[in-house]
Amino acid sequence: MSLINIANLTFAYDGSYDNIFDNVSFQIDTNWKLGFVGRNGRGKTTFLKLLLGQYEYSGNISANVNFEYFPYEVTDKTQITSDIIEQITPYFEDWRIKRELNLLNIDEDVLYRSFNTLSNGEQTKVLLAALFQKENNFLLIDEPTNHLDSEAREIVANYLNSKNGFILVSHDRSFLDKCIDHIISINKADIELQRGNFSSWYSNKEAQDNLELSQNEKLKKDIKRLSEAAKRTSDWSNQAESQKIGFDPSNTEKNINRRPTQGAKSKKMMSSSKAILSRQQSAIEEKSNLLKNVETADDLKLSPLIYHTDRLVSLDKVSILYDGKAVCENIGFDICRGDRVCLTGRNGCGKTSLLKLILGNDLVYTGDVNVGSNLKISYVSQETSHLRGNLTDFAKQNDIDESLFKAILRKLDFERVQFEKNISDFSGGQKKKVLIAKSLCTQAHLYIWDEPLNFIDVLSRIQIEELLTKYKPTIIFVEHDVTFKDRIANKIITL
Repeated sequence: MSLINIANLTFAYDGSYDNIFDNVSFQIDTNWKLGFVGRNGRGKTTFLKLLLGQYEYSGNISANVNFEYFPYEVTDKTQITSDIIEQITPYFEDWRIKRELNLLNIDEDVLYRSFNTLSNGEQTKVLLAALFQKENNFLLIDEPTNHLDSEAREIVANYLNSKNGFILVSHDRSFLDKCIDHIISINKADIELQRGNFSSWYSNKEAQDNLELSQNEKLKKDIKRLSEAAKRTSDWSNQAESQKIGFDPSNTEKNINRRPTQGAKSKKMMSSSKAILSRQQSAIEEKSNLLKNVETADDLKLSPLIYHTDRLVSLDKVSILYDGKAVCENIGFDICRGDRVCLTGRNGCGKTSLLKLILGNDLVYTGDVNVGSNLKISYVSQETSHLRGNLTDFAKQNDIDESLFKAILRKLDFERVQFEKNISDFSGGQKKKVLIAKSLCTQAHLYIWDEPLNFIDVLSRIQIEELLTKYKPTIIFVEHDVTFKDRIANKIITL
């Protein structure tokens, strides 16, 4: 066992006026299975790269371990997969790679195929197999579940649960619960370390948030009451003071002792007023220390269109073929009004292809596909690599209301400063939020979302869940987040 010490860490990107980290200090035990959570853009990936020494910073990071970062960057995806693995981990043992591929439920023949012919999920599994060759290093695992099917997530979670010594960035709640024993969260105002899994952390956070909200309401009432009391006491003091100053005992009053009595009363009222003001200031200061980490967001809204018939889409005995080979066969189902359909199955079984077929893409297929006439569809794609330019131009190009679009992004925790940046500089989660916000701006009869939660932070996932359960749009989606699938889908189709 050893410790990774972070002391007074401060970091900001060149040209930025805002620090990502500001005088942060904490320790990490290298035996921990540490989950890492926080809103998109808060600096999770940045912190991992600071551990790797990729950025200059002030403060100190000390560790007696070697770090290994995932995902690996593959610059030339036309290479044979085994050659890419060899570049990542030279002199790898063939039997060990095949063992890991077998554990990840992927055929060995991927080793002898071009990397770019593999599905996104297959590519992720291959790179994970390469990562697991480096078990003696402290692993920095950045969102490994993106594009992994539910079965593969279960396998990777069980694998990680058998290991020690890693930081895992993930937004999949079920996945985190299965494989971590500590959690670190980047909050709005600080960084917090806790023992436990995601569920215990989130339960503690909700309890703390509710306590602070309750205290805040009480202090608001106290401050109002004290303010009114201070004003009354101040008025009484001023009145007593004016009576003392304007008093002439030789002309208007037989009791010559009234002047010192009036002075004492004025002094007492002034003292009481100051005491009330002091208590009011203390209450204000106490209130200012609350709610700094409470994540507040307005509810998202959706305006789905009502289609004129009950059935929107019908597939009967559909098979989709690539180069004469079927990726899925004999598929049949209907999408009716109010259906929230989740397509599930292993990577490469044709889920995305079916969505594209419904969208009208030019695919080779057999069987019958009937899509309702004048059916308006809103689509969120898996891919975000094509996104670039500024948000204003993006809204114009996609014919959506810019004000509404940006308002939705604000609700999804976008800072206003992000609006001035190029979309290509956004984090993976922020790019996915751009696509979701675009979809929510579009009135549609049917929403087609292909792995919408990839890279999306946990709190935003919960927002999106609440949106879909409230407005109940007709939707067909592919999503491997088990919690999301269980809460949203009322129809599950397994390929």
